[in-house]
Amino acid sequence: MDLKGKTILITGGGSGIGLEAARQFLHLGLKVIITGRNQEKLDAAKKAYPALIAVKSDVAKAEDAEALYEQVKRLGGIDILYNNAGVGVPPLNLGVANDRHVEGALYEMEVNYLGVVIRLNNLFMDMLKSRKQAAIINTSSILSIVPSILEATYSASKTALAFYTKSLRKHLQIIGSDVKVFELLPPLVDTDMVTDRNDKKISPEHLVKGLIAGLKKDQYTIRVGDANVIYLLNRMAPEVAYKLINSSKDYHSIK
Repeated sequence: MDLKGKTILITGGGSGIGLEAARQFLHLGLKVIITGRNQEKLDAAKKAYPALIAVKSDVAKAEDAEALYEQVKRLGGIDILYNNAGVGVPPLNLGVANDRHVEGALYEMEVNYLGVVIRLNNLFMDMLKSRKQAAIINTSSILSIVPSILEATYSASKTALAFYTKSLRKHLQIIGSDVKVFELLPPLVDTDMVTDRNDKKISPEHLVKGLIAGLKKDQYTIRVGDANVIYLLNRMAPEVAYKLINSSKDYHSIK
């Protein structure tokens, strides 16, 4: 995919992976619009990278998503929709009855799957179809390959997203659309969401470099770092892959 001259919208762009993606896409000469819920983070991002266009929006809410679409349209539209925003709730013991299981599952599914991806994709689809070499990037997870015992609902939300992404890509191909649909599968990335984890992590910079390399090669499924290792292991020795994902000492604390 030729990224030159493109305009990209990055959800969850105020920090972490989204902000690093904004930095690297700006360096490549793209027009970058970021959105997020935290105005302070957006202001800080804008201060660090003045070329950014920052729009406060909680895209898990229908009214915010629609307002975001209208503002993006006034800005001239986009060529690439990067669904980067995602959430995770603190791990819970699924063997103990607790209303927090339901609350957490609803929250993760709404943000990671239903709200952000399907809602935004539907809103921006016609705009993207009207552009030359447009694309959607959905961020699933290494946990869509092998589930985590402690992050069961997060794993489920990302698995739903992974299947949806594959189905959307095939559907667009069948109807003759030129919109490309990419799936990014990160391993554990060193962001605020996992600061308390001692497991092996990669940097957001490493992840985004892998994403951009995959986009340029039209590699529709982009696995970075250990995500590729786990994918191959899961095909050849699924029990080994499962043990690797669930090897942290935290998993052995379940009672």
